[in-house]
Amino acid sequence: MSTSASLSVTAGMPISTQHGSAGRGRAIVLSLPSNHTLPQGLGLVSAHSNLKGRRGSFKTAVASVDSNQISSSSVPPEKEANKYYFVVANAKFMLDEEEHFQELLFERLRNYGERSKEQDFWLVIEPKFLDKFPNITKRLRRPAVALVSTNGPWITFMKLRLDRVLSDSYEAGSLKEALASNPATLEFEKQGKWVAPYPKYEFGWWEAFLPTGSKGSKV
Repeated sequence: MSTSASLSVTAGMPISTQHGSAGRGRAIVLSLPSNHTLPQGLGLVSAHSNLKGRRGSFKTAVASVDSNQISSSSVPPEKEANKYYFVVANAKFMLDEEEHFQELLFERLRNYGERSKEQDFWLVIEPKFLDKFPNITKRLRRPAVALVSTNGPWITFMKLRLDRVLSDSYEAGSLKEALASNPATLEFEKQGKWVAPYPKYEFGWWEAFLPTGSKGSKV
């Protein structure tokens, strides 16, 4: 059995609400003079009924309203700042010595491709944002390489996985600004003994993870 309660939205516009059986939505019934129109955003379900005993013709409009829309705020949320997280170390360690780094990056890239997920991690050689971190740069051998991502928890994982890296975060107005780099030449001495059970990385493997438009490394 439904119940109704009369409310007044504006002067001369009575409103009643009707609650149906369990599991159904809630309807709002507006009785408006024939020369009035419905407020924007309300869907008209039934219309036109003449009320006897009163002057003029009235329209009865039943509009379905989601209860969440009644209580939710119409103010849009503020846009979050573009925040980037990174781990950084010297290029020799990141690109030539760390045995698992290449494997971890290519596996993540493959996983993103299978899920049609947009890439959110990059390698940056001699990143410009390091100028904001003098306490980090004074501890770095150069050239340096940073792994940058918008995924903070994953960068935390990579810091623990790689171990010999430094980590922090920063904000930037655009992706281009966030991944800007300085010119650098990479030169790695040939390692005497490779102990990993798989072949040594090919020089330049990291170029697949450089930002779009970045120039390839020089030998």
